Amino acid sequence: MFKNLTVYRVGPEWSTTLEQIEDGLAASRFAECGATQVQSAGWVAPRGTEHAPLVESVGGQWLMALMIERKALPSAVVKRRTDELVQQVEHSSGRKPGKKETKELKEQATLELLPMAFTRLLMVDASSTTRAGEVVTQLIKSLPGLTLTMLQTTESAAVAMSQWLLSGEPPAAFTVDRECELKSADEMKSVVRYARHPLDIDEVRQHIASGKQPTRLALTWQARVSFVLSETGQIKKIDFLDVVFENHRADSRDDSFDADAAIATGELVKLIPDLIDALGGEMTLGDAQALPGAASNTSTAPH
Repeated sequence: MFKNLTVYRVGPEWSTTLEQIEDGLAASRFAECGATQVQSAGWVAPRGTEHAPLVESVGGQWLMALMIERKALPSAVVKRRTDELVQQVEHSSGRKPGKKETKELKEQATLELLPMAFTRLLMVDASSTTRAGEVVTQLIKSLPGLTLTMLQTTESAAVAMSQWLLSGEPPAAFTVDRECELKSADEMKSVVRYARHPLDIDEVRQHIASGKQPTRLALTWQARVSFVLSETGQIKKIDFLDVVFENHRADSRDDSFDADAAIATGELVKLIPDLIDALGGEMTLGDAQALPGAASNTSTAPH
């Protein structure tokens, strides 16, 4: 239950009762972030059950729990929106905003984007968007009030993959592997596939120049996780390389689920933000496609 401790001494003159503490904490009970609120903090039941006391006496010790919810709003997204607002001022007035006005525009951009910011991502292990949709539909049915929106990036995966193959320069933290599928957009729908084949060749660039776009591209992140990125942004054929588990000793018992899950998810929560950045950041302007049963475009489930 306890992983870290910072110890404080309580002043000798302070005296209270359990009931008084309960009343004091109740005035600052946790509430989810509002639309333009960056962070929310408040007290929750340490037992983790609804309507339980906010302070518990266990073995003579008083236990309390503080919950903090923070909205994720990448600085790159704020900068991009601020730049857009600056350009609007320049076009409409013919002048470049000064430092003070630019700061105000940045604050305006932040207020615009906060209602669209996500505090969490849901990752579904499914072979197709149809299968993932089934999981999401059932999850929303089972958890009333849950809202989910399909993650959308500023740049499409197909366009980004084309650029990486043409330039031979994948984004930082990623390397291009030896598997790719290219498909034409015309009525022929012709397909070219490469497997276990170098992709930094003129032939691949010529296919892209003639109108074919990548629908699948094998990548490796940080020399730790290999996967195939699809044109829709799906991540397929995930393979955790040996270095990921090299410090994890295999247990002869069949109970290594916790360790494996912790290591795998620990890698994925670092990989996903890097991939989103590589695709130009999360699309937060304009309407996103709400999933069935979702009441809004923002998921604000507490941590």
